[in-house]
Amino acid sequence: MFKGSDYHIPVLYTEVLETLLIKPNGIYVDCTAGGGGHSSGILKRLSPPGVLISIDQDPAALTTTKLKLESLNQNNAQFILVNAQFSHLREILNNLKITKVDGVLADLGVSSHQIDTAERGFSFQKDGTLDMRMDPANPVNAADIVNNSNAEELIYIFRVYGEEKFAQRIVAAIIAEREIKPFRSTFDLVNLIKKVVPAKSKREKHPAKRIFQALRIAVNQELKELEELLNVLPQCVKSGGRIDLISFHSLEDRLIKHRFQEWENPCTCPQDFPICICGNVPLGKMIGRRGITATAEEIAENSRARSARLRVFEMI
Repeated sequence: MFKGSDYHIPVLYTEVLETLLIKPNGIYVDCTAGGGGHSSGILKRLSPPGVLISIDQDPAALTTTKLKLESLNQNNAQFILVNAQFSHLREILNNLKITKVDGVLADLGVSSHQIDTAERGFSFQKDGTLDMRMDPANPVNAADIVNNSNAEELIYIFRVYGEEKFAQRIVAAIIAEREIKPFRSTFDLVNLIKKVVPAKSKREKHPAKRIFQALRIAVNQELKELEELLNVLPQCVKSGGRIDLISFHSLEDRLIKHRFQEWENPCTCPQDFPICICGNVPLGKMIGRRGITATAEEIAENSRARSARLRVFEMI
């Protein structure tokens, strides 16, 4: 039997399936199909006329998902694969003549396969092309940003998206190095960062980790994509439906948490007003305040689950 885990190990698998409150006849969207891990769990719980819509911007991920779902669909529930960015969710549903769905999942992490495939350029531990595009059709890759952005742009990317305290020092070294030769491979960049970052910082974590995160976010416009998804989600989910979002770093988690809080309590009236006069109505409620993190057992089996946090919102 085809194993999606060969491609990607889904994090918080059990927790996602429990919190989505899957109904056998419901309509569910997996915004980040990956290798079909979460999608397969959802599909197993569906039966006609239940529908699963699996979205991914990476065609290779959808190919793997298709094989995975075909091998598991014993209940003959319908599944639909869509090659697109999840920010287009409203448009995707419109094209399918679907007004609202019963649940939406987005796992915002990079897939294990993407990290482990050196030529995709996501890993600072493998030598490959400095690429980092989740969508191969994206005209801009990480090398383009490193070689062509000015100092101010690079400092912004590294400080804001990577929260890198040595951003200015690293950028100065990049600017000097690329005048000699352009950056082509992941190790071109990793080796330069190792030379620049102080030894104490190297002992705490891999010195290139934050820079690679920042470049990946910039290449794929990940925060913009997430914001656009959050803008359309309330229009797409039925009353009683659940929204499950898994983040892997504080930038994503803050966006999700603050938006969920706004949906739960949208009132803009001054606190000393006796009654609400702004007219903003709550959209639902957060399920749990701190989010759900991986168990020690899951982290032992899959270290990439360590930084995952699942936040759940229920529409009213």
